[in-house]
Amino acid sequence: MRAVKRSNATGSFSWIGSDGWSARSLVSDGNEAEVEGTLSVQPQANPVRGFEEYFLGLNVENNQRNPWFVEFWEDHFQCRYPNSSRTPYNQKYTRVCTGKEKLTRQNTVFENQLQFVSDAVMAFAYAIRAMHNHSCHGRPGLCDAMRPTKGTELLKYLRNVDFEGLSGDRFHFDINGDGPARYNIIHFKQISSGKYRWVRVGEYWEGELRLNMSEIQFKLGQPKPPESVCSLPCDLGQAKKYVEGESCCWHCFNCTQYQIRHPTDPTQCVGCPLGAVPDPLHVRCLDIPEEYLRPKSGWAIGAMALSSTGILITTFVVCVFIRYNDTPIVRASGRELSYVLLAGILMCYCVTFALVFRPTDIVCGIQRFGAGFCFTVVYAALLTKTNRISRIFNAGKHSAKRPSLISPRSQIIICSGLIAVQVLINGVWMIISPAKAMHHYPTREDNLLVCSTDIDASYMIAFTYPILLIVICTVYAVLTRKIPEAFNESKHIGFTMYTTCVIWLAFVPLYFGTENHVALRITSMSVTISLSASVTVACLFSPKLYIILIRPERNVRQSMMPMRYSAINKSSGTAGSGSMMAPVMVTAVTCDQKQQIQKHVPPILGRDLSENEDTDTSNHQTRPVMIDCSTLTDPPPPAYCESVLTNGEEYIPKINNNCNVGNGPLALLPGLQMKDVPL
Repeated sequence: MRAVKRSNATGSFSWIGSDGWSARSLVSDGNEAEVEGTLSVQPQANPVRGFEEYFLGLNVENNQRNPWFVEFWEDHFQCRYPNSSRTPYNQKYTRVCTGKEKLTRQNTVFENQLQFVSDAVMAFAYAIRAMHNHSCHGRPGLCDAMRPTKGTELLKYLRNVDFEGLSGDRFHFDINGDGPARYNIIHFKQISSGKYRWVRVGEYWEGELRLNMSEIQFKLGQPKPPESVCSLPCDLGQAKKYVEGESCCWHCFNCTQYQIRHPTDPTQCVGCPLGAVPDPLHVRCLDIPEEYLRPKSGWAIGAMALSSTGILITTFVVCVFIRYNDTPIVRASGRELSYVLLAGILMCYCVTFALVFRPTDIVCGIQRFGAGFCFTVVYAALLTKTNRISRIFNAGKHSAKRPSLISPRSQIIICSGLIAVQVLINGVWMIISPAKAMHHYPTREDNLLVCSTDIDASYMIAFTYPILLIVICTVYAVLTRKIPEAFNESKHIGFTMYTTCVIWLAFVPLYFGTENHVALRITSMSVTISLSASVTVACLFSPKLYIILIRPERNVRQSMMPMRYSAINKSSGTAGSGSMMAPVMVTAVTCDQKQQIQKHVPPILGRDLSENEDTDTSNHQTRPVMIDCSTLTDPPPPAYCESVLTNGEEYIPKINNNCNVGNGPLALLPGLQMKDVPL
């Protein structure tokens, strides 16, 4: 303590004292400021009953058995006892002891540890008695079994003693051979300015520490304990890096942006798993909320509104076609393929609702199958139509043979075959890579709930075949663009395909450029599908609805012919009641010179060549058909004449019972003018 004072380090240390110097004036006297705040342990001991009275009654005369008692007496009373031996200590005493000095409580201080001396003596006494009873069987004095007494045998009895000592405390040895661990925790504190005292602030009782923190004061007016550390504890979100060779010194470092401190190892930081980020204190990982297109979002509401409108319009078109199913305009449109086309359009609109629902394995399967299938149905029907038109007119230029597979049943079979290819592709795809919902993490702070096909270009597997159909349809639309408009709807189909190509060319970069924006990506897909369906409805069915609902007077067979054949009405008007004679006469001439009739061009069925239908005989007789090759911008071979017929091949009217009229263009006799011959 004097060294602390010399070094001007007073107040720099807080001492933890052992029982060797705690509560002793030798240490604290004169060094109070340096010792202040010391915490120390002191063996807990209670007074030995009767010892004070016994000791205070001793003097040199009645305690001659203790050879050192005279020295104690001389030191205690600062005198030299007569006839005592000379010692280094009593030579300085000039006063002679009278023998009448007396020990009192006022001039005598007793050590508190006297209990341990008493307990040690009594422990041996109890051990020897137990050994004597066991070895000598109660006989007084030492028996032969205890001569000599073996220390190892005595130790066994010593470990097992258990008694109440003279202080009133129980005494025993623990499993390690130590006496009861009982300590007082004492504290040297400044009670008031300049006044110091050792005070008891707690105890340690056989493994249990009891401490009264309110009594501890390391400095006057500073109850806070001092800090004695090499390194302060790391803050939350920091880990330790120990100094090499030290266990109490470390450096703190921050965990990175997406790390937290290890729950059990303070020297490590661990990263949060994908889909989770650390809390602000970097103590635990928090799940990132799932992000997907919710039906109540503005994106989904807009897409569903567009699809719902399309569903209503398509349903209206279907109802109109069913209501006017047997009218010329519906029959000329190819009823069977029209209904297939409308079914595909309806499915296109319905796919939107599968796209905006929360992704699950089932929903993802519906999305994967429906997105490509609905387009396949639409464009398979359109391809069947355009292919039939192209084959009929190409065959008419080169052969008199009627093209095969142009009946309604054949067209449905062809369309079904084209659709079956898409079903096969989807089926194999589902087996090889089943559809499933999964979490996708394009960035560290994203948690997208998507279908597995959304995270790469695998959707193109479903769209490849429909895109191929779109390309082929577009090619056919270009090839049939010069066919007279009175015979088919190729121009409408062509405009539909051109618009569809533009829509999808705009969609592809938008889809792949919005990988991280789930709502925009799904909305763009649903809107593209709905727009493609809407273009088909508008281009192919609105002209027919216009005639059916607004101009019903044009929904007759005469209106199925081009405007350039208006001479028909004039000729029919001048013929009057004799209008039937011309066909009869022509038939007679034709049949009389049957060898000169050339039937090398197949019949052209309907205005748009899309349907074979039976026609009533009476209707046929009252609707003359004009043949005029002069108006074609790209005339066919001389044997080919453009004809507009209102009858299918299943019914060919018989005239004069000897010749068929209406089963193909005729090459007329020399000198006969085309415009003058009604059929």
